[in-house]
Amino acid sequence: MAGKKQFDVGVALDAAMVQFWRAGYADTSLDDLSRTTGLNRSSIYSSFGDKDSLYLRCLDRYAARYGNRYDQALSCASEEPLQAVRAFFEVTLQRIADPDVPDGCLIAQTAMAAPVLSPTIAARAVEALGSQQARLRSTLNAAQLAERDADDFAVHLTAVNQSLAVMSRTGASQKQLRTVIDVSMSALARALHARSC
Repeated sequence: MAGKKQFDVGVALDAAMVQFWRAGYADTSLDDLSRTTGLNRSSIYSSFGDKDSLYLRCLDRYAARYGNRYDQALSCASEEPLQAVRAFFEVTLQRIADPDVPDGCLIAQTAMAAPVLSPTIAARAVEALGSQQARLRSTLNAAQLAERDADDFAVHLTAVNQSLAVMSRTGASQKQLRTVIDVSMSALARALHARSC
């Protein structure tokens, strides 16, 4: 039918997202996007706008997909805060181990490239990191950790989570990544124990 898109927008966005994730914004050309999505340039422009607009849609899709998984992992925070935070990190480890997606994290990759990206894209990465920190802060507040400690641990755990993504891109093993998590979990366990004494 005339005027009707003849492709699945979600599939095309996933393909573009993986391309950006694998190569980065700067090293992804419109030809790369055309090849990976199966769309010609005019279809990309008419459906998604320019490269910046497409990248923003991919960032939003990525943040929503993994954000939902993080929310689900943290859902038992008030009853089992340590288990919830451990499950949060498992989401990251599962993503890192998934052979169908690139190593690392699209948000972390975007944040590291922020100085050479448009202010809008850089702001969206900062917003996504802020959302992750807010999720963790809510979890720690639900565990009745002191507000200052909850804030400090939210910052720390967000940084640890992003470092796992960066380390995975340099070939760190699952054992090494789990060691990083275990050190943070031990510190959190001590803080939660001190709160209950």
